Amino acid sequence: MENKDYIREYLIKKRFRVIRSFLVALLAAATICFSCILIGRHLDNNIAEQSLKSVKDSVLRSAVQCYAVEGVYSSSLEYLEKNYGLVINHSEYIVSYEAFSSNLMPSVTVLVRGE
Repeated sequence: MENKDYIREYLIKKRFRVIRSFLVALLAAATICFSCILIGRHLDNNIAEQSLKSVKDSVLRSAVQCYAVEGVYSSSLEYLEKNYGLVINHSEYIVSYEAFSSNLMPSVTVLVRGE
């Protein structure tokens, strides 16, 4: 009789160990998946911020180049695109270029279209 109780107790403990191991593995997998999702979102945000900064920097570089060559800042974004090789993806970005005076650096704001 003792032998049967020992075997039964052994099997119950073994079952609980298997279940516990499965739950620990499941929790670890869920944690890894959640971490990957968070890291992916963080990287997407960084890439979007860098893209906006890159567009803004390109516009400002073209404006400074125009000032260096012509002695005045361009009054329009279109002029920089036409004469200084500035390329902007207007279907993806909205660029606000505000020139207050020909001798003052223009104000540039870049937004992602659709947000």
